[in-house]
Amino acid sequence: MSFHQQLKSKIVTKETALQTIDLLKKAGKKIVFTNGCFDILHPGHVDYLSQARDLGDVLVLGLNTDNSVKRLNKAPNRPINKEQERAMVLAAIGCVDFIVVFDEETPYELIKILQPDILVKGDDWPVEKIVGYDIVTANGGKVMTIPFLEGFSTTNLIKRIVS
Repeated sequence: MSFHQQLKSKIVTKETALQTIDLLKKAGKKIVFTNGCFDILHPGHVDYLSQARDLGDVLVLGLNTDNSVKRLNKAPNRPINKEQERAMVLAAIGCVDFIVVFDEETPYELIKILQPDILVKGDDWPVEKIVGYDIVTANGGKVMTIPFLEGFSTTNLIKRIVS
């Protein structure tokens, strides 16, 4: 399989993710899940994702569709990069094992389907308020936060580009 095909194979449907995760769990692998828009990738994203991956064996990333980003009212004209573009860039990051694009405003249903062992968000979220906390903890999993790398945000990056 070519490198390009390998990258594309990381972008999977919910159904494929579920089948793959079931097999990986049976093999004793710990599944880590995180989610977000990841519009314009920057060092803060890479730092966050690599730390998330270090918490388990497989990192599954739930990626908001363009429509769900717009519904979240991130900012006018967001996302800048379309969902397939964002997914491909994320697939090129070695610590990301799978990307599942979801259209809901939150990844709650995706977390319910995938049942990760570890759920991770940035430390701007109180652990108990992280979407999916109830699902993961009810199954004996862990919900954790990772501090953001100071000085990096997509919004600030866009401001720098525009100015």
